[in-house]
Amino acid sequence: MPLRMLHLFSVLVMTLCAVADAGDDPVSFAKDVHPLLAENCLPCHGPDKKVRKARLQLDVRESSTKARRGGAAIVPGRPDDSEVLRRITSSDHDELMPPPDSGKKLATDEIALLRQWIVEGAKYERHWAY
Repeated sequence: MPLRMLHLFSVLVMTLCAVADAGDDPVSFAKDVHPLLAENCLPCHGPDKKVRKARLQLDVRESSTKARRGGAAIVPGRPDDSEVLRRITSSDHDELMPPPDSGKKLATDEIALLRQWIVEGAKYERHWAY
């Protein structure tokens, strides 16, 4: 089995496991997704305009769902159309996010969590403290 097929198969299996384990509890942006983005994505795609890449701010719904040349980063309810999932699962080192030289890499269960959040509509909610 080619490496890309094996990788996609493992992502699919982890997604199915995450869905099975999730029960009725929806994925929470504030509790589950934002910490994952903060660790892996927001250093380049977060609130700091000085370091933000591609004018993409993943912690703000309006920016992450905005139509772009390559497609919206996040398409609520449609994970297969979401550029963010395509990039974090890419086997092309030039497209892979986070970039290989960043030293960061999302685990299969983290990818499954992001996928499930997008399937559920990619709802953004404010942190409880705000």
